[in-house]
Amino acid sequence: MAQVIWLVIAVLALFSAGYLGYSRYLAQFVELDDSRETPAHKYEDGQEYVPAKKPVLLGHHYSSIAGGAPIVGPITAGVVWGWVPALAWIAIGNPLMGSVHDFVSLSASLRHEGRSIGYIIGEYVGERGKNMLLWFAFLTIILVVGVFALVVAIVFNAYPEAATASLIYIGLAVLLGAYLYQLDLPFIPGTIAFVVAMFVGVWVGIQYPLALFEPASRAPAQTTVLLSGIGTWWLPASDSLGANTAAWVPIILVYGAFASALPVWVLLQPRDYLSSFLLYTGVGGALLAVIVGTVGGALGISAVTPSQPLVTNLEPFYGFIGRSGAPLFPLLFITIACGTISGFHSLVSSGTTAKQLNRESDARTIGYGGMLGEGLLATVALITVALVAPNVGGGIGLALPTFATGGGVILTSFGIPASFGAPFMALVLVSFLLTSTDTAVRLGRYMMEEIVGTPESPLGSFAVDRYGNAVAQALPAYLLVTSGSWLTLWQLFGGANQLLAALALLTATVWLANWSESKQLISTGGPMVVMVFITVMGLLWLALHDNVYAKFLNDAWMESATTLSMVSAAVQVVVAFVLMYLALSLVLMGYRNIRRVREDPSEGGFSPGDD
Repeated sequence: MAQVIWLVIAVLALFSAGYLGYSRYLAQFVELDDSRETPAHKYEDGQEYVPAKKPVLLGHHYSSIAGGAPIVGPITAGVVWGWVPALAWIAIGNPLMGSVHDFVSLSASLRHEGRSIGYIIGEYVGERGKNMLLWFAFLTIILVVGVFALVVAIVFNAYPEAATASLIYIGLAVLLGAYLYQLDLPFIPGTIAFVVAMFVGVWVGIQYPLALFEPASRAPAQTTVLLSGIGTWWLPASDSLGANTAAWVPIILVYGAFASALPVWVLLQPRDYLSSFLLYTGVGGALLAVIVGTVGGALGISAVTPSQPLVTNLEPFYGFIGRSGAPLFPLLFITIACGTISGFHSLVSSGTTAKQLNRESDARTIGYGGMLGEGLLATVALITVALVAPNVGGGIGLALPTFATGGGVILTSFGIPASFGAPFMALVLVSFLLTSTDTAVRLGRYMMEEIVGTPESPLGSFAVDRYGNAVAQALPAYLLVTSGSWLTLWQLFGGANQLLAALALLTATVWLANWSESKQLISTGGPMVVMVFITVMGLLWLALHDNVYAKFLNDAWMESATTLSMVSAAVQVVVAFVLMYLALSLVLMGYRNIRRVREDPSEGGFSPGDD
């Protein structure tokens, strides 16, 4: 067994080297210049384009990109293959691939009026390529919305304390928005008052947990159950998900749809700013607690000794064929997506974040540094499962509560009782997820606006309407979740998300190639090639092995399979091949553009002054 402090030290060392060295080089490479007007100032409209202070925007960006995936992925991968390969992919892949992906996506959008990666690729490869990428992104968004709504519901079921605390902190966020933007009152005193009130809300949640139906068995005895005793036969997915989880899903989707339609200053900016304090406290506090607990335990200082030894209870490596029978390559690199590299981040970077960037130099901290922060979250998730649940199976139903429970154990290093620490870590997780959910819906509207352009029919008007578009996303997401095939939803999300990361890196590479023949393309092109290869191999495994071979060619499975399960398996195969076709077609278009402009630099179509 290894002390988990060595996991922390390894990640902090590599991430520090990446930020202090590589990110500085990249900032010079893309020529960030604070004298250049950002889209937030040039197109300020009080609705979407709103300049934000760097700490406020960092809070929004970090909260939006860090959902449940950087927790589920490391926990699942650690259990299946061991903590060494999981840690290596996070510690090395994040600064060289994921942080580069987020930073260049933000930088490219910054130079194209805050527009999406779909718009940017269309500028260089044509309208067909633009629409293909935008449709790819929009379909991915629906998967994201469904997954995040489901995982919030799972956490609310396991920790009803987080449900109460979340309601309080959303209310506080609306009040903070009015305080800052309507009343124009002092920033720092307001921050202090509202952050204190938010932590009081955590205490209130612990005292008065809230559930819709009977929650998980670990829920406190004093939990208030609003619909206790009411039959659930009418509630979709109550059999497969449990009544309480199934009841929270539509509520979270309605919240996401409504919140996405509000001006960013009403809820998005103040809520994300507040939640950043939760996130920094939870992630940073857990990492510091590992150090304090290890040093305190070694010195025999009982006041800082955790409730159990901070050592790994997972094997370093379970073999190339992991404990679930899954091969390390390519599935490790898809299982851990967010935390190392995630295509969803390119939508956030080139969607909401680019429209709020106050100065170009802020892009380095927010883009590159924000992704390193998510890598730290993934590290904390890996540590929690290494501490308390070495035999837990994969899947979000067990992974998310494990994060809260393990985090509570880590915080005992500060003398914080696990009865407070675990619900607090659950709220930290929910604050990530709620932010990601309505940000995703907002991004989906941006995608559709670029696809439709100027509406010329009632259907087009509905598709770009802020409320109509929200319904167009939330409804299919709900149907996917309640179909009972949420495992399919998770796998498709992982595949689509990683392919989208490859396409975002392709977009950045094409942009740089069109900028100047002197721009090197290795920083973005290298990770792009790796991600295309890995993800295509993963989707082929999902389609051909997990479905065609293990199901349709398996007589035992065919004899017992229901119509719904066969349709679900067929959908997986079709979607996997559609994703691969779209991605490889775009890669071919991008390659042709790069080859053309490198052979004839006059063909390039970008200059740093473009807006």
